[in-house]
Amino acid sequence: MVELRNITKDMMTVVEGSYAVAHATKVCKPNVISAYPITPQTHIVEDLSQFIADGEIENCDYINVESEFSALSTLVGSSATGARTYSSTTSQGLALMHEVLFNASGMRLPIVVTVVNRALSAPINIWNDQQDSVSERDSGWIQLYAEDVQEAGDMIAQAYKVGEDPDVMLPVMVCMDGFLLSHVYEPVVLLEEDLIDDYLPPFDPEYKLDPKDPKTFGAFAPPASYTEFRYAQEQAMSAALDKIEKAADDFYDVFGRYYGGLIDEYKTDDAEIIIMAKGSIIGTIRDVIDSLRENGVKVGLLKVRALRPFPKDAIKEVVKDTSVVVTLDKNISPGVNEGALCTETKACMYNSDINVPVIGYMIGLGGRDIPEDTIENIVDEAKEVINSGISTESQFTDLREDLI
Repeated sequence: MVELRNITKDMMTVVEGSYAVAHATKVCKPNVISAYPITPQTHIVEDLSQFIADGEIENCDYINVESEFSALSTLVGSSATGARTYSSTTSQGLALMHEVLFNASGMRLPIVVTVVNRALSAPINIWNDQQDSVSERDSGWIQLYAEDVQEAGDMIAQAYKVGEDPDVMLPVMVCMDGFLLSHVYEPVVLLEEDLIDDYLPPFDPEYKLDPKDPKTFGAFAPPASYTEFRYAQEQAMSAALDKIEKAADDFYDVFGRYYGGLIDEYKTDDAEIIIMAKGSIIGTIRDVIDSLRENGVKVGLLKVRALRPFPKDAIKEVVKDTSVVVTLDKNISPGVNEGALCTETKACMYNSDINVPVIGYMIGLGGRDIPEDTIENIVDEAKEVINSGISTESQFTDLREDLI
C-alpha cells in the first residue's frame, strides 16, 4: 500500500510530471546527461537543460546528440569512466537504442534512462501503451514502472541506488506512461536535495576506464567464455530482487514515502479475484475495486513495480489462495495472443503447487481510454471463470467491430 509519512500540503507543489522527473534527476547529481528530442519525453531533457543553464547542476556535461542511438552510446562511454549518467527516451527512440541497450547491460554500466512509454509504429501513434519498454525486457536492463508522478520522480533515486549497487551494476529503465504522467500536472513533494545525500552515495565503481590504470570494457568473448558473462548478468538480476526491496525500504526511512518494492498490494487478503497491472492504470483499478467491494465483490490489486527482474516468488505468495488472476497488459506479443505480464505470470506458476487460472487482457493499446466500466466488465468475466471453472483465452478489450 502506498504510504506517505508526515506529508503536509505546504510541502507539495503542482508541477508537470516531466519536471518532477527532471528535478529528481538534478538532485541525484548526474555527471553526464545526453539528450535527443522525441515526443512525449522531450520536456524532461528541456527542463534539465534549463537547470544546466541556470547553474543548478554542477560538474555535469549536457550533450545534445543526433539520435537516440548516439544518446545511449554517449552514456556507455561516460559511465565506463565512472560518471553517473542519465537520459530519457520513448517508443521509436528506444527501439533505435536496441543494440546499445545490450552493450550497456553487458558492460554492467548502471545508466538510468526514463522511458516515457508510447506506442510503436506502424501505424504512427504518439499516445501511450507500454509496447516499447516491454519489447526490451530481455536486454538485461532492470525495468521499474511508476503509477503516478510522485512515484516517477522518486523512482529515479531508487534506480540509481539499485543499479549502482556493487552486487548489481546493471542499467535501469524507469518507465512512466506517456502524456498520462509526463504531461499531467499533479501535487507532489519534489525529491528533497537536502536528504538525497543520506540516501544515495556517490558513484564510485570498482572498475572504470582510466588511462593511468588501463582496462578493457566490452571486449571480444569467444564461445569458451560468452556464456559465463550471461550467467553473471542473470545472477546480478537475481541480486537486484532484494536490492529493489531494500531501496524502497531505505527510501521510506529517509523520505517518508513508500510504494512497495517489487510489488504492492491493495485489498488482496481475502480477494477471490486479483487484478495484476503496472503503470498509471493502477489508480483507476483501485477506484473500481473500492466500488465493487461495496457491492460484495471480493477483488484485489497486485501492482507490479518491477517487470525485470520479474518478482516470481512475491507474486506466487500473493495469488496462491485466490480463485482467479486477471492480468491487464498495455502490450501484445503477436502470435502468442498474450501480453507480457500474462505470459510471465503463467510461467512463474508452472511446476508449482499453485493451480489458479490466469486470464489476460490486452488493454489501452495506442492510448485508447480505459474507463471504469471496462474493468468492471473484465471482473464480471473473471467471476464467470470462478463459477464455471473454465478458463478463457487472452483477449483484446473494447474492439471496434467497424474497424475489423
